[in-house]
Amino acid sequence: MKPAILLAAGLGTRLAPLTDTTPKALVRVAGKTMLEWQLQKLRNNGFDTVVVNVHHFAGQIKDFLKENNNFGMNITVSDESSELLDTGGGIRQAFHILNTGLPVLVCNVDIFSTVRLDAFYNSFDPAQSDALLMTSMRKGSRAFCFDKNDVLVGWTNRINGEVRSPIQGFKEKLVRGIYSEYSFQGYHVMSARLLEELDKVAESKFGITDFYINTSVSMRYMAYHEPAGTQWVDAGKTKSLSLAAAISALY
Repeated sequence: MKPAILLAAGLGTRLAPLTDTTPKALVRVAGKTMLEWQLQKLRNNGFDTVVVNVHHFAGQIKDFLKENNNFGMNITVSDESSELLDTGGGIRQAFHILNTGLPVLVCNVDIFSTVRLDAFYNSFDPAQSDALLMTSMRKGSRAFCFDKNDVLVGWTNRINGEVRSPIQGFKEKLVRGIYSEYSFQGYHVMSARLLEELDKVAESKFGITDFYINTSVSMRYMAYHEPAGTQWVDAGKTKSLSLAAAISALY
């Protein structure tokens, strides 16, 4: 069994007006909803137990899954209707629902990629790290920063120069080229023991990026470099839907 968390609770504001009456997860790409495409990819890569979190038009997603008999998969809904928990809080709640004791793949409903998720998941070694983050050399506006051993040490905004890190002198070292900047591709594998750390966060709502940075001294998070030739797109904006359709044809 390989468990996964599929994050589908976002408001999808960048996809408006499509999301004015429909949740982002049910926006159609090449004739199928984003949710169906991602579940198909997970199933094809051997993930049979999935928790899907919902918030925006949550009832529509629940009804869609019910009408399609969960696409033959073991799917549970993590309902955030009363409060959107952000990525960190949403992952924590879904993690508790899974409760398998196994490493968990976390992915986003609007990320379309040709990467093999089974290979990514199988490359995670809980004896070596607490989480594995899929990264690339793509020049996005924000980046995770890693040391020479591919261990996470901080974060930077490439546009305004903002940095976050618990390491003293981090910005100076980053400027000097001691650390490498990689874009996060929206996929991560988390060790089961990381749930204990997530439970230490007092707030119900928090982001996973801040969690990773704030705990990077006590925990070990490593980069997984996306294979060369991988096609990838964030389909959370209307201009990206055509590329998402082209990638989905390869699922």
